[in-house]
Amino acid sequence: MELEEESPLPAPSAPPYPPPMLDLVESPLQVPSHEENSTVTEAAGILTNKPKLSNASLNPVPWSTGLCDCCDDCNSCCLTCWCPCVTFGRIAEMVDRGSTSCGVSGALYMLILCVTGCSCMYSCFYRSKLRGQYLLKESPCTDCCIHCCCEECALCQEYRQLKNLGFDMSIGWHGNMERKKRLSIAATPPSIESGMSR
Repeated sequence: MELEEESPLPAPSAPPYPPPMLDLVESPLQVPSHEENSTVTEAAGILTNKPKLSNASLNPVPWSTGLCDCCDDCNSCCLTCWCPCVTFGRIAEMVDRGSTSCGVSGALYMLILCVTGCSCMYSCFYRSKLRGQYLLKESPCTDCCIHCCCEECALCQEYRQLKNLGFDMSIGWHGNMERKKRLSIAATPPSIESGMSR
């Protein structure tokens, strides 16, 4: 018996540009859309309306606070000053959508800081990831430059950005998803049956 050779499958082609990484939950940040239709996405059991995006609607938005506005939130400023690993761990957990825990990310950050003294090379990638998810401008300069020159200010700005998007940073990603689910259930009006049946 002869084995028939199958023709190799064509390699999948990549899209001309990477799709935007938008958050899977509703947030106060609204991405402008030129199309009126919206799609419904199911993520972790939560239904959210997502606007269909066109190339014209991918304009980056500014950060909610400036890089040097650390005193706008004194609690996060003090936390970052004395325990930057905790601040970074909380940011990483939110940006990774709960796939890594605050403790693991914070411990890795501290390990890199103690061994190399250059934890900014690790944390700048999370700034880029955060910007990609929420379409934030890369300002005032590149992510790595900001983290290398002003690590604490960059961490504070990212922490404030996530808080201003409606996240409670102290309860983590899964806690925020549970809170969102409880609020959406509480806000849903009860269904009313029409008429009586015999």
